[in-house]
Amino acid sequence: MSNDRVERRLAAVLAADVAGYSRLMGRDEEGTLARLKALRKTLVDPKIAERRGRIVKTTGDGMLVEFPSIVDAVCCAVEVQRAIIERNAEMPQESRIEFRMGVNLGDIIADGDDIHGDGVNIAARLETLAEPGGICVSQTVVNHVRGKVPFDVKDAGEQVLKNIARPVHVFHIVTDLNHQDVGSKGTTSTLALPDKPSIAVLPFQNISGDPEQEYFADGIVEEIITALSRFHQLFVIARNSSFTYKGRAVDVKQVGRELGVRYVLEGSVRKAANRLRITGQLIDTSTGAYLWADRFDGGLEDVFELQDHVTSSAVGAIAPKLEQAEIERAKRKPTESLDAYDYYLRGLASAHRLTKEAISEALRLFYKAIELDPDFGSAYAMAVWCYNRRKADGWTTDPVAEKAETASLARHVGRVGKDDATALCFGGAGLAYVVGDLDNGIAMIDRALELNPNLAAAWNHSGWMRAFRGEPEEAISRLARAIRLSPLDSIMFNMQCGMALAHLLAGHYDEASSWAKRALHERADYVSAIRILAASSALAGRTDEAHAAIAWLLRLEPAYRISDLEDRVPLRRSQDLARFADGLRRAGVAD
Repeated sequence: MSNDRVERRLAAVLAADVAGYSRLMGRDEEGTLARLKALRKTLVDPKIAERRGRIVKTTGDGMLVEFPSIVDAVCCAVEVQRAIIERNAEMPQESRIEFRMGVNLGDIIADGDDIHGDGVNIAARLETLAEPGGICVSQTVVNHVRGKVPFDVKDAGEQVLKNIARPVHVFHIVTDLNHQDVGSKGTTSTLALPDKPSIAVLPFQNISGDPEQEYFADGIVEEIITALSRFHQLFVIARNSSFTYKGRAVDVKQVGRELGVRYVLEGSVRKAANRLRITGQLIDTSTGAYLWADRFDGGLEDVFELQDHVTSSAVGAIAPKLEQAEIERAKRKPTESLDAYDYYLRGLASAHRLTKEAISEALRLFYKAIELDPDFGSAYAMAVWCYNRRKADGWTTDPVAEKAETASLARHVGRVGKDDATALCFGGAGLAYVVGDLDNGIAMIDRALELNPNLAAAWNHSGWMRAFRGEPEEAISRLARAIRLSPLDSIMFNMQCGMALAHLLAGHYDEASSWAKRALHERADYVSAIRILAASSALAGRTDEAHAAIAWLLRLEPAYRISDLEDRVPLRRSQDLARFADGLRRAGVAD
């Protein structure tokens, strides 16, 4: 049969492209080409051959592959992405190469060795929707491989794809990197361990027999995390990532791989009448061995002393060479009033729900804590955080009054919480974002990082504020640190959105869109991310994607106009504001 004959057939098609290729080439052209060539030769091409794929064509940074089986196509995509993630974990950030992939099953036109048609075009469009390291597939693919390949999917809904007549139902493949390779040998993906002792504190079990005491057990753990974080010699995973394991039976070795830590601290809390018992166990995640276990009993009035015992015992087991002075410095009581502390813990529990009603309830509880203890810096700071959240999500009821109240609360943080990293972090963020005092807000956050270099929230807010101040590259670096410290954070969408904004301001439109999409996978109604997705897509020339994002935005905020941008995104440099506004205008937002 001649290779020149044109024929139609059903085929599985994989389209792949290197994420941020232009930026990588601009930074190191020869090195990027050499790494990409080596990656293809040693990993990508052999996997394709193993799964009976045929490389139809390649571009400088991408490829188109045809498979006789859709199961083989999906398995190949998953296995390649997993292998690249493992490989990248051992490489510096600036040297990593990541692929986006799209997989489709459809009718194609074979013209000699080349292939064309909607089956190919949809795979190529799906690839652009994938995040770096991710895989997008169509509904047809999901229907054919479900039950044959062990993966889950996130439903991204119907998407309008460029030059495709009908909307396509899109899904993102969710692979468990600790499971075995699909139909292949086992492999495990891990985060690289930091260059100093690393620990995650898992949620302690509430064994009080009273579900209402759950907030108290959580509060105990938060205080232990905060105390451990003050040790500059330790790398401490943030609370929001640790708490993703709440209520789950966990394998500490798996936790170590997923969070990239050498040690895990777990335990339980029993509160009965005025008595309290805290147990703790420190485990080496590489071996599963118990390094230390103990039980601490006392009266309820001894809660802070018991927390100190747990903290200093864990530190002593991990890093015996730490000086006693450092241990003593970590022993700070947040407040002398147990009633105030109780309201504070209840406020934290409410705030973590992130709904409009929950934030209002948290604010009420923090004010009760302040009323009982006017020197409670953390309570002032969390009240500031609530006003910050209200502005960011468009829930502000009286902007002038809330701005004045935030300024007052932030001043109190500076007065009573000057040695409290968490208080300074949230106080500074509110001072910068709600009040508009960017420089003093950043100074407070920088002071927080001096006190606690492990505070993911401070790195996150620091990154946002650097972006607002016109320092996008510095913002990207700080936000990357936040994500590493809390890789499973419940507000990961906020960190990802900050990355999206920083890349937008740096002119990295593809990366900005990718990070905005990641944020929207975590929280589909996050208007800040939708705005960035619309602007970056428009500036990159992806008009259909930009229009779809604006339609999405206007369903959530029908009255949104470009004139609202300056208040919601307080950019100091006029060129940054102009760039963002231009993107929104091209996307279809009215002035």
